[in-house]
Amino acid sequence: MNREFSVIIEKDADGYFVASVPTLKGCHTQAKSLDVLMKRVKEAIDLCLEVEDPVATEAVKGLAGQGSGWRTICPADYQDRHEP
Repeated sequence: MNREFSVIIEKDADGYFVASVPTLKGCHTQAKSLDVLMKRVKEAIDLCLEVEDPVATEAVKGLAGQGSGWRTICPADYQDRHEP
């Protein structure tokens, strides 16, 4: 069974992309490129799932138009794409 998670992606003042998963406590990462960010957030989700079940989803409002966005992530999608 594949699980999907919503991910908030923002770009900080230093040009880094920052991703966080609201339904997984403490699940966040950053990278200079979106490609690397997507690999890292999938790894972060896998690690968070090892220690904690998702908490109830909270609505995140007011992010549209602020350089933020949502992505749906399925960690199994990138299992064969991890760099050595």
